[in-house]
Amino acid sequence: MSYLISGIQQVGIGNPNVHEAFAWYRKNFGMDIPMLDEDSEATQMLPYTGNQGHKRHAILAINLKGGGGFEIWQYKSRTPQPCPFQVEIGDLGFTCAKMKTADIQRSYDRLKANGVKLLTPIIQGPDGKKHFYLEDLYGNLFELIEFNDWFYKGMLEQGGPCGMVIGVSDMERSKKFYADILGYDTVIYDKEEVYADWKGIRGSDQKARRVLLSHSKPRAGSFSRLLGSSVIELVQYSEKKGRKIFENRYWGDLGFIHFCFDIKDMQGLKKHCAEHGHPFTVESNPDFDMGEAAGQFAYIEDPDGALIEFVETHKIPILKKLGWYLDLDKRAPEKPLPDWMLKTLRFSRFKE
Repeated sequence: MSYLISGIQQVGIGNPNVHEAFAWYRKNFGMDIPMLDEDSEATQMLPYTGNQGHKRHAILAINLKGGGGFEIWQYKSRTPQPCPFQVEIGDLGFTCAKMKTADIQRSYDRLKANGVKLLTPIIQGPDGKKHFYLEDLYGNLFELIEFNDWFYKGMLEQGGPCGMVIGVSDMERSKKFYADILGYDTVIYDKEEVYADWKGIRGSDQKARRVLLSHSKPRAGSFSRLLGSSVIELVQYSEKKGRKIFENRYWGDLGFIHFCFDIKDMQGLKKHCAEHGHPFTVESNPDFDMGEAAGQFAYIEDPDGALIEFVETHKIPILKKLGWYLDLDKRAPEKPLPDWMLKTLRFSRFKE
């Protein structure tokens, strides 16, 4: 690969109320550093928004303890549409965001005290790690997993996204896609049964094949130490077909709208994706303005049409109050940013 993947940059979540959602994710997940807060018109995603631009409000928030962020997204020019059926764990697309925690019992007790809808007890997963499942305000499914890969220690015990559960229709085809394009080339487990650790979530009564993938090569690049390692869990029902979650809906409608990776060398990635049969379906201008940040983004579809986003960041705010913005184009692409520099982002934490 000529390009670099630094890790999961963020999970896109379509919501009916961006401010309400941001408040909930701050309180319960510690996603309290807004890297971007933009209320404008989205004109770059026409193939997925009815061939017209739409007004929207997006907040990109991170948890400095480590992991990816959330792009919290709300349509302003139309009413965001829900999925017409209740999404199950094996439906086609992004069904559950994996979140990491340094103390799973503490996270469970804290979220329970906050009144969060917990769907399962703490239980051991097929990989031997303890985990549990919960829903947010809008019924989106999250899995908290014990993890030991952290960037900043003086925060909440929980970090950001460390993976995604993805429903697929052809396991071998999807395994190849996520290995060839995103480097998830290591199988942690490959099982087919009805799972005790799923009891309590929608679709748990179905026999399914679960394949957990990780990346054999450590991630590199500016944000690799913050974003950390990650996994992808592919799910295929054994005895029925999963339903396509975003069929006849727009990108930005309710639910998990995309899965985004921080990258370097967009043109090298573009060539690689095309050679592997997954050409870019959307590509922004190289100097695209993202409000307080700048960069370039592109999208491809996985074999079942789920949207994978790539972002090559050129400029980010480090200390907004002092007008300190970092130009990433002047740095060696494979070199992580100094820890002290990223830790200054704590001064931008949202004040309740």
